[in-house]
Amino acid sequence: MKNIINKLYENNFLNEKELLYLLNNISPESKKYLTLKANELRLKYYKDKVYLRGLIEFTNYCKNNCAYCGIQSNNKNADRYRLSCEEIINCCSKGYLLGYRTFVLQGGEDPFYTDEKIIDIVSSIKSKFPDCAITLSIGEKSYESYKKYYNAGADRYLLRHETASKKLYDFLHPNMSFENRVNCLKSLKNIGYQVGAGFMIGLPNQTNEDYVKDLIFLKNLNPHMIGIGPFIPHKDTIFKNEKSGTLEKTTTLLSIIRLLLPTVLLPATTALGTISPLGREQGLKAGANVVMPNLSPTSVRNKYLLYDGKICTGDEAAECRKCIENRINNAGFSLDLSRGDNINWRRK
Repeated sequence: MKNIINKLYENNFLNEKELLYLLNNISPESKKYLTLKANELRLKYYKDKVYLRGLIEFTNYCKNNCAYCGIQSNNKNADRYRLSCEEIINCCSKGYLLGYRTFVLQGGEDPFYTDEKIIDIVSSIKSKFPDCAITLSIGEKSYESYKKYYNAGADRYLLRHETASKKLYDFLHPNMSFENRVNCLKSLKNIGYQVGAGFMIGLPNQTNEDYVKDLIFLKNLNPHMIGIGPFIPHKDTIFKNEKSGTLEKTTTLLSIIRLLLPTVLLPATTALGTISPLGREQGLKAGANVVMPNLSPTSVRNKYLLYDGKICTGDEAAECRKCIENRINNAGFSLDLSRGDNINWRRK
Protein backbone atom coordinates (compact mmCIF):
# COMPACT_ATOMS: atom_id res chain seq x y z
CA MET A 1 0.00 0.00 0.00
CA LYS A 2 2.84 2.37 0.82
CA ASN A 3 4.27 1.84 -2.66
CA ILE A 4 1.00 2.89 -4.27
CA ILE A 5 0.78 5.99 -2.08
CA ASN A 6 4.38 6.87 -2.93
CA LYS A 7 3.60 6.45 -6.63
CA LEU A 8 0.63 8.80 -6.27
CA TYR A 9 2.78 11.30 -4.37
CA GLU A 10 5.59 11.23 -6.94
CA ASN A 11 3.53 11.10 -10.15
CA ASN A 12 0.27 12.77 -9.07
CA PHE A 13 -1.47 9.96 -10.88
CA LEU A 14 -2.80 6.45 -10.46
CA ASN A 15 -4.80 4.46 -12.97
CA GLU A 16 -8.35 3.29 -12.23
CA LYS A 17 -7.25 -0.12 -11.03
CA GLU A 18 -4.71 1.37 -8.61
CA LEU A 19 -7.15 3.94 -7.25
CA LEU A 20 -9.75 1.24 -6.65
CA TYR A 21 -7.19 -0.94 -4.88
CA LEU A 22 -6.25 2.00 -2.66
CA LEU A 23 -9.87 2.71 -1.71
CA ASN A 24 -10.73 -0.96 -1.17
CA ASN A 25 -7.73 -1.80 0.97
CA ILE A 26 -6.68 1.29 2.91
CA SER A 27 -5.98 0.53 6.59
CA PRO A 28 -5.63 2.90 9.55
CA GLU A 29 -1.84 2.71 9.19
CA SER A 30 -1.84 3.42 5.45
CA LYS A 31 -4.42 6.19 5.99
CA LYS A 32 -1.94 7.92 8.30
CA TYR A 33 0.75 7.65 5.63
CA LEU A 34 -1.64 8.93 2.95
CA THR A 35 -2.45 11.96 5.12
CA LEU A 36 1.24 12.59 5.78
CA LYS A 37 2.09 12.65 2.07
CA ALA A 38 -0.94 14.83 1.25
CA ASN A 39 0.21 17.38 3.82
CA GLU A 40 3.72 17.38 2.39
CA LEU A 41 2.31 18.55 -0.96
CA ARG A 42 -0.06 21.02 0.64
CA LEU A 43 2.87 22.57 2.56
CA LYS A 44 5.01 22.64 -0.58
CA TYR A 45 2.52 24.73 -2.55
CA TYR A 46 0.50 26.62 0.07
CA LYS A 47 2.53 26.27 3.30
CA ASP A 48 0.28 26.18 6.38
CA LYS A 49 -2.13 28.79 5.01
CA VAL A 50 -5.90 28.45 5.19
CA TYR A 51 -7.91 30.83 3.03
CA LEU A 52 -11.25 32.33 4.09
CA ARG A 53 -14.22 32.75 1.75
CA GLY A 54 -17.25 34.70 2.94
CA LEU A 55 -20.33 32.71 1.95
CA ILE A 56 -23.53 34.58 1.07
CA GLU A 57 -26.51 32.28 0.46
CA PHE A 58 -28.71 34.77 -1.37
CA THR A 59 -31.66 32.67 -2.54
CA ASN A 60 -33.13 29.30 -1.63
CA TYR A 61 -35.53 29.20 -4.56
CA CYS A 62 -34.59 26.55 -7.13
CA LYS A 63 -36.21 25.29 -10.34
CA ASN A 64 -34.53 21.89 -10.06
CA ASN A 65 -35.68 18.87 -8.09
CA CYS A 66 -32.42 17.15 -7.14
CA ALA A 67 -33.32 14.10 -5.05
CA TYR A 68 -30.98 14.83 -2.11
CA CYS A 69 -31.48 18.59 -1.74
CA GLY A 70 -33.57 20.33 0.90
CA ILE A 71 -34.31 23.32 -1.34
CA GLN A 72 -35.54 21.19 -4.26
CA SER A 73 -38.48 22.71 -6.12
CA ASN A 74 -40.91 20.07 -4.83
CA ASN A 75 -40.24 20.81 -1.16
CA LYS A 76 -43.35 22.69 -0.07
CA ASN A 77 -42.01 22.96 3.50
CA ALA A 78 -39.06 25.17 2.54
CA ASP A 79 -39.34 28.75 3.82
CA ARG A 80 -38.25 30.60 0.70
CA TYR A 81 -36.37 33.91 0.57
CA ARG A 82 -34.36 36.12 -1.75
CA LEU A 83 -31.80 38.81 -0.88
CA SER A 84 -31.77 42.12 -2.73
CA CYS A 85 -28.62 43.57 -4.26
CA GLU A 86 -28.51 46.04 -1.36
CA GLU A 87 -28.72 43.23 1.19
CA ILE A 88 -25.93 41.32 -0.56
CA ILE A 89 -23.71 44.42 -0.64
CA ASN A 90 -24.39 44.90 3.07
CA CYS A 91 -23.16 41.35 3.75
CA CYS A 92 -20.01 42.09 1.75
CA SER A 93 -19.44 45.33 3.67
CA LYS A 94 -19.59 43.51 6.99
CA GLY A 95 -17.33 40.80 5.63
CA TYR A 96 -14.80 43.28 4.29
CA LEU A 97 -14.44 44.90 7.70
CA LEU A 98 -13.80 41.42 9.14
CA GLY A 99 -10.98 40.82 6.65
CA TYR A 100 -12.68 38.77 3.94
CA ARG A 101 -11.34 39.31 0.44
CA THR A 102 -13.42 36.67 -1.34
CA PHE A 103 -17.20 36.60 -1.45
CA VAL A 104 -19.03 33.46 -2.56
CA LEU A 105 -22.54 34.10 -3.87
CA GLN A 106 -24.41 30.82 -3.66
CA GLY A 107 -28.02 30.03 -4.40
CA GLY A 108 -30.44 27.68 -6.04
CA GLU A 109 -31.09 27.94 -9.76
CA ASP A 110 -33.54 30.79 -9.34
CA PRO A 111 -34.96 32.30 -12.59
CA PHE A 112 -35.81 35.49 -10.68
CA TYR A 113 -32.12 36.41 -10.86
CA THR A 114 -31.83 37.19 -14.56
CA ASP A 115 -28.47 37.79 -16.21
CA GLU A 116 -29.06 41.50 -15.77
CA LYS A 117 -29.62 41.12 -12.03
CA ILE A 118 -26.53 38.93 -11.57
CA ILE A 119 -24.42 41.36 -13.60
CA ASP A 120 -25.70 44.25 -11.48
CA ILE A 121 -24.83 42.40 -8.26
CA VAL A 122 -21.36 41.37 -9.46
CA SER A 123 -20.44 44.77 -10.88
CA SER A 124 -21.73 46.53 -7.74
CA ILE A 125 -19.53 44.36 -5.51
CA LYS A 126 -16.51 44.87 -7.76
CA SER A 127 -16.91 48.64 -7.87
CA LYS A 128 -17.17 48.84 -4.07
CA PHE A 129 -14.51 46.22 -3.29
CA PRO A 130 -12.12 46.12 -6.29
CA ASP A 131 -9.47 44.19 -4.36
CA CYS A 132 -11.83 41.27 -3.66
CA ALA A 133 -12.55 38.11 -5.61
CA ILE A 134 -16.11 37.14 -6.46
CA THR A 135 -17.16 33.51 -6.70
CA LEU A 136 -20.51 32.50 -8.17
CA SER A 137 -22.26 29.23 -7.40
CA ILE A 138 -25.62 29.48 -9.17
CA GLY A 139 -25.76 26.37 -11.33
CA GLU A 140 -26.06 25.67 -15.02
CA LYS A 141 -26.16 28.63 -17.41
CA SER A 142 -25.37 29.22 -21.06
CA TYR A 143 -21.87 30.01 -22.31
CA GLU A 144 -23.08 33.53 -23.07
CA SER A 145 -24.36 34.05 -19.52
CA TYR A 146 -21.14 32.78 -17.97
CA LYS A 147 -19.18 35.13 -20.24
CA LYS A 148 -21.30 38.12 -19.17
CA TYR A 149 -20.74 37.38 -15.48
CA TYR A 150 -16.99 37.06 -16.09
CA ASN A 151 -16.87 40.35 -17.96
CA ALA A 152 -18.78 41.98 -15.10
CA GLY A 153 -16.02 40.95 -12.68
CA ALA A 154 -16.74 37.42 -11.44
CA ASP A 155 -13.46 35.56 -10.90
CA ARG A 156 -14.49 32.06 -9.86
CA TYR A 157 -17.37 29.68 -10.43
CA LEU A 158 -18.29 26.65 -8.34
CA LEU A 159 -20.29 23.94 -10.10
CA ARG A 160 -20.03 20.54 -8.48
CA HIS A 161 -20.39 17.74 -10.97
CA GLU A 162 -21.93 15.81 -8.01
CA THR A 163 -21.02 12.38 -9.43
CA ALA A 164 -19.17 11.26 -12.56
CA SER A 165 -21.37 8.17 -12.80
CA LYS A 166 -23.96 9.05 -15.44
CA LYS A 167 -26.33 6.39 -14.12
CA LEU A 168 -26.18 7.78 -10.58
CA TYR A 169 -26.30 11.38 -11.83
CA ASP A 170 -29.46 10.74 -13.83
CA PHE A 171 -31.11 9.06 -10.84
CA LEU A 172 -30.32 11.99 -8.56
CA HIS A 173 -31.15 14.78 -11.03
CA PRO A 174 -34.50 14.31 -12.77
CA ASN A 175 -34.88 16.26 -16.03
CA MET A 176 -31.23 17.28 -15.97
CA SER A 177 -28.33 16.21 -18.17
CA PHE A 178 -24.93 14.94 -17.05
CA GLU A 179 -23.55 15.92 -20.45
CA ASN A 180 -24.76 19.49 -20.01
CA ARG A 181 -23.17 19.67 -16.56
CA VAL A 182 -19.83 18.63 -18.04
CA ASN A 183 -20.20 21.09 -20.92
CA CYS A 184 -20.87 23.88 -18.42
CA LEU A 185 -17.62 23.11 -16.60
CA LYS A 186 -15.73 23.11 -19.89
CA SER A 187 -17.29 26.45 -20.86
CA LEU A 188 -16.26 27.99 -17.55
CA LYS A 189 -12.65 26.87 -18.02
CA ASN A 190 -12.63 28.14 -21.60
CA ILE A 191 -13.84 31.58 -20.53
CA GLY A 192 -11.08 31.90 -17.94
CA TYR A 193 -12.74 31.42 -14.55
CA GLN A 194 -11.09 29.72 -11.65
CA VAL A 195 -13.34 26.69 -11.85
CA GLY A 196 -14.55 24.49 -9.01
CA ALA A 197 -16.02 21.02 -9.39
CA GLY A 198 -16.64 18.29 -6.81
CA PHE A 199 -18.81 15.45 -5.61
CA MET A 200 -20.71 14.06 -2.64
CA ILE A 201 -19.59 11.11 -0.55
CA GLY A 202 -21.86 8.43 0.84
CA LEU A 203 -24.84 8.82 -1.47
CA PRO A 204 -27.28 5.90 -1.54
CA ASN A 205 -26.01 3.20 -3.93
CA GLN A 206 -22.62 4.94 -4.35
CA THR A 207 -19.59 2.64 -4.61
CA ASN A 208 -15.81 2.89 -4.60
CA GLU A 209 -15.99 2.37 -8.35
CA ASP A 210 -18.04 5.57 -8.53
CA TYR A 211 -15.40 7.46 -6.52
CA VAL A 212 -12.74 6.26 -8.94
CA LYS A 213 -14.78 7.73 -11.81
CA ASP A 214 -14.95 11.00 -9.89
CA LEU A 215 -11.21 11.06 -9.29
CA ILE A 216 -10.38 10.33 -12.91
CA PHE A 217 -12.92 12.93 -14.04
CA LEU A 218 -11.31 15.56 -11.82
CA LYS A 219 -7.81 14.67 -12.92
CA ASN A 220 -8.82 15.12 -16.56
CA LEU A 221 -10.78 18.33 -15.93
CA ASN A 222 -7.95 19.80 -13.81
CA PRO A 223 -10.10 22.40 -11.99
CA HIS A 224 -8.68 25.13 -9.78
CA MET A 225 -10.95 24.22 -6.85
CA ILE A 226 -12.59 21.00 -5.70
CA GLY A 227 -15.40 20.82 -3.18
CA ILE A 228 -16.24 17.43 -1.72
CA GLY A 229 -18.29 16.63 1.32
CA PRO A 230 -20.37 13.93 2.94
CA PHE A 231 -23.94 13.34 1.86
CA ILE A 232 -26.30 14.29 4.69
CA PRO A 233 -30.00 13.43 4.38
CA HIS A 234 -32.76 16.03 4.54
CA LYS A 235 -36.07 15.22 6.20
CA ASP A 236 -38.14 16.39 3.23
CA THR A 237 -36.43 14.25 0.57
CA ILE A 238 -36.72 10.62 -0.50
CA PHE A 239 -33.40 9.97 1.25
CA LYS A 240 -34.58 11.13 4.68
CA ASN A 241 -33.92 7.75 6.29
CA GLU A 242 -30.55 7.09 4.65
CA LYS A 243 -27.20 7.18 6.44
CA SER A 244 -24.82 10.11 6.06
CA GLY A 245 -21.44 9.88 4.41
CA THR A 246 -18.54 9.39 6.82
CA LEU A 247 -15.69 11.54 8.05
CA GLU A 248 -13.27 8.68 7.38
CA LYS A 249 -14.16 8.27 3.71
CA THR A 250 -14.29 12.04 3.12
CA THR A 251 -10.86 12.71 4.61
CA THR A 252 -9.40 9.77 2.68
CA LEU A 253 -10.69 11.24 -0.58
CA LEU A 254 -9.48 14.73 0.38
CA SER A 255 -5.95 13.36 0.76
CA ILE A 256 -6.13 11.46 -2.53
CA ILE A 257 -7.33 14.60 -4.33
CA ARG A 258 -4.48 16.64 -2.82
CA LEU A 259 -2.02 14.07 -4.19
CA LEU A 260 -3.72 13.88 -7.61
CA LEU A 261 -3.97 17.67 -8.02
CA PRO A 262 -1.37 19.23 -5.69
CA THR A 263 -2.14 22.91 -6.37
CA VAL A 264 -5.92 22.67 -6.11
CA LEU A 265 -7.83 24.82 -3.62
CA LEU A 266 -9.64 22.35 -1.41
CA PRO A 267 -12.29 23.39 1.15
CA ALA A 268 -12.97 21.75 4.47
CA THR A 269 -16.73 22.04 4.09
CA THR A 270 -19.54 22.93 6.45
CA ALA A 271 -21.02 19.48 5.83
CA LEU A 272 -17.81 17.92 7.17
CA GLY A 273 -18.21 19.96 10.35
CA THR A 274 -21.85 18.91 10.55
CA ILE A 275 -21.16 15.16 10.72
CA SER A 276 -18.34 15.56 13.27
CA PRO A 277 -17.54 18.31 15.83
CA LEU A 278 -13.95 18.46 14.61
CA GLY A 279 -14.74 17.55 11.01
CA ARG A 280 -13.37 20.70 9.43
CA GLU A 281 -10.15 20.43 11.43
CA GLN A 282 -9.76 16.84 10.25
CA GLY A 283 -10.36 18.02 6.71
CA LEU A 284 -7.57 20.58 6.99
CA LYS A 285 -5.22 17.95 8.37
CA ALA A 286 -6.11 15.70 5.43
CA GLY A 287 -4.97 18.32 2.89
CA ALA A 288 -7.74 20.93 2.65
CA ASN A 289 -6.78 24.62 2.71
CA VAL A 290 -10.01 26.65 2.45
CA VAL A 291 -12.92 27.34 4.81
CA MET A 292 -16.11 29.25 4.01
CA PRO A 293 -17.75 30.89 7.03
CA ASN A 294 -21.26 32.25 6.56
CA LEU A 295 -21.86 35.95 5.95
CA SER A 296 -25.58 35.59 5.20
CA PRO A 297 -27.99 37.55 7.41
CA THR A 298 -28.83 35.50 10.50
CA SER A 299 -32.52 35.88 9.63
CA VAL A 300 -32.14 33.58 6.60
CA ARG A 301 -29.41 31.13 7.61
CA ASN A 302 -31.85 28.58 8.98
CA LYS A 303 -33.76 28.70 5.69
CA TYR A 304 -30.87 27.68 3.43
CA LEU A 305 -30.92 24.03 4.46
CA LEU A 306 -29.59 21.72 1.78
CA TYR A 307 -29.39 19.02 4.46
CA ASP A 308 -30.41 18.56 8.09
CA GLY A 309 -28.29 19.65 11.07
CA LYS A 310 -26.31 22.39 9.34
CA ILE A 311 -23.81 23.90 11.76
CA CYS A 312 -23.22 27.54 12.67
CA THR A 313 -26.58 28.77 11.38
CA GLY A 314 -27.16 31.32 14.14
CA ASP A 315 -23.77 32.96 14.70
CA GLU A 316 -23.25 36.59 13.82
CA ALA A 317 -20.61 37.06 11.12
CA ALA A 318 -18.06 38.49 13.56
CA GLU A 319 -18.53 35.62 16.00
CA CYS A 320 -18.23 33.08 13.22
CA ARG A 321 -15.06 34.75 11.91
CA LYS A 322 -13.38 34.73 15.33
CA CYS A 323 -14.47 31.16 16.02
CA ILE A 324 -13.11 29.79 12.75
CA GLU A 325 -9.77 31.59 13.16
CA ASN A 326 -9.30 30.06 16.61
CA ARG A 327 -10.15 26.62 15.26
CA ILE A 328 -7.73 27.00 12.35
CA ASN A 329 -4.93 28.07 14.71
CA ASN A 330 -5.68 25.28 17.19
CA ALA A 331 -5.48 22.75 14.36
CA GLY A 332 -1.93 23.93 13.61
CA PHE A 333 -2.57 26.20 10.63
CA SER A 334 -2.46 29.94 9.96
CA LEU A 335 -5.17 32.15 8.56
CA ASP A 336 -4.46 33.92 5.27
CA LEU A 337 -6.67 36.93 4.54
CA SER A 338 -5.61 37.47 0.93
CA ARG A 339 -7.84 36.66 -2.05
CA GLY A 340 -6.26 33.22 -2.04
CA ASP A 341 -6.20 32.56 -5.77
CA ASN A 342 -5.06 29.25 -7.19
CA ILE A 343 -1.34 29.67 -7.82
CA ASN A 344 -1.73 28.59 -11.48
CA TRP A 345 -4.49 31.09 -12.39
CA ARG A 346 -4.28 34.51 -13.95
CA ARG A 347 -7.29 36.46 -15.16
CA LYS A 348 -7.47 36.64 -18.95
